[in-house]
Amino acid sequence: MTEKRWIHRPQPSTTEELKAVEDLTRQLNITPFLAMLLVQRGVYSFEQARTFFRPELAHLHDPFLMKDMDQAVLRLQMALLRNEKILVYGDYDVDGTTSVALFYGFLKTIHSNLDFYIPDRYKEGYGVSSAGIEWAAENGFSLIVSLDCGIKSVDKVQEAADYGIDFIICDHHRPGSYLPTCCAVLDPKREDCSYPYKELTGCGVGFKLLQALCLLRDIPLERLFDFLDLVVVSIASDIVPITGENRVLAYYGLKRLNASPRPGLKALIQIASLRDELDIMNVVFGIGPRINAAGRIKHAKAAVQLLLSETEEEATGHAFEINEHNNSRRQYDSSITEEALAMIQADEWLRNAKSTVLFNNGWHKGVIGIVASRCIEKFHRPTIILTESHNKAAGSARSVPGFDVYEAIEECADLLEQFGGHTFAAGLTLKIENVPLFRQRFEEVVQRRIREEQLIPQVEIDLPIDLSAVDMKFHKILKQMAPFGPENMSPVFCTDEVYLYSGPFTMKEKHLKFQIQHHSSPQIFTCIGFNMAHYALELRRGEPFSICYQIELNHYNGQTSLQLYLKDIKIASRTVPNQQILSGTGLRQDF
Repeated sequence: MTEKRWIHRPQPSTTEELKAVEDLTRQLNITPFLAMLLVQRGVYSFEQARTFFRPELAHLHDPFLMKDMDQAVLRLQMALLRNEKILVYGDYDVDGTTSVALFYGFLKTIHSNLDFYIPDRYKEGYGVSSAGIEWAAENGFSLIVSLDCGIKSVDKVQEAADYGIDFIICDHHRPGSYLPTCCAVLDPKREDCSYPYKELTGCGVGFKLLQALCLLRDIPLERLFDFLDLVVVSIASDIVPITGENRVLAYYGLKRLNASPRPGLKALIQIASLRDELDIMNVVFGIGPRINAAGRIKHAKAAVQLLLSETEEEATGHAFEINEHNNSRRQYDSSITEEALAMIQADEWLRNAKSTVLFNNGWHKGVIGIVASRCIEKFHRPTIILTESHNKAAGSARSVPGFDVYEAIEECADLLEQFGGHTFAAGLTLKIENVPLFRQRFEEVVQRRIREEQLIPQVEIDLPIDLSAVDMKFHKILKQMAPFGPENMSPVFCTDEVYLYSGPFTMKEKHLKFQIQHHSSPQIFTCIGFNMAHYALELRRGEPFSICYQIELNHYNGQTSLQLYLKDIKIASRTVPNQQILSGTGLRQDF
């Protein structure tokens, strides 16, 4: 097994930070460790802590602060007053389908002359398509509202204008050099947009437009807040920062999802056997993949129909169909991953390379991005998985922390038909005959750019702590820092010089369980290490070792106890120190 790097986030060190730790410890009656966690997250004062721990919907920003919101809501209002035919257009992933379900579902309560459109992943590709524009023209639509797409669709928006169709764009991706010419372009990432929060999802931008419409038409906002279960699914699944406005939307979205989810989401929760209180991770791994599977295996329209279901019976039927798509996706994912890993193992050049580029013309295009991520779990390096599509090699790229895969692909642009993406994920298309040369060129670029440490998996640690600080109150306050997600991850701690009390025991030949003691605490802690059975022969009684972990509750036989979920283990006498400090403030955020 490759030894992981332990990377420590910066601890409070400046005069301002240390004073904030001291003040928060006193004012909130918490341990200094918890106060340090808050300061790491940009919480310096009692008022900021109250906002952090108790988000309120009143904290949402005025939607009219977003560039073009005035024009967008007035054009939408005009369409409603004139009973124009409105088309709600969205992408085929989770953010796109939840966006459409939100916007169409809410608008349907006040306007009946509308429909929705989701492009076919394989026939039309990502974003606004000519086929979609032509369909809108043929069916008499005069206004299209695009969600989670459209910011780079300059030509397609012009096509719509040529048909006499107006456009309102609600997007959250980075704009290109030119913005589409249309009624309104809502995107907080526009350079000329001063909206206070930049990390909304596409669904979140659609929510802001509907919020503005409610304010204009004096519609009670509570009617819109009923749709927050859809918004939190988009936030979780699109892996956006759960900070600022996203934190408020996610907080109340989870409340709605747990208390009274719409029939479609309730059916997914049941079919995924999610029995405990839902959090962001449940959505990411239980709900999101099933919604995504509709567009990966067949057509994402089925996902929108599920999310718009009005009865449990209707929702159950759609959920069963989508779950079957997800089962198919898993089978493709599993079999293709096995083939991909076998290809690497069988090829000496691939085994020793610092990148992975694989091509197979029979692989399913809908899962190659997932397969790339699976390969990175085994071989920690930039990875591109390619398959044949329309007589070309089409692929998905994934990267490792700190390495910009988009820039690496850009250096090979002369071999490509097209490409796009961002630092950690990208898509590309090239001629099949160019694949061998591309593999070689990409490897040369990666070798030149990547640092050796980036090829080693890492664990990011918030704080080293004494186990004497860990009790039920500590855990209760930790949980109030949720919802956890990017830029507010569930805290990871480390403790040195712990000793075996009992065990270790292996479970299902893969997992590890043992109990530990630490000199700072008389308490015995149970540790669980998933996929860590390989440590069973390395841990010895009387020999100190270090652990990094998250703290969770364990419920068993009516008893509740604290349990440490291990991220990694280091045995001091047999490990070369490689701990590093994570540069920058990392988690700092503005509330």
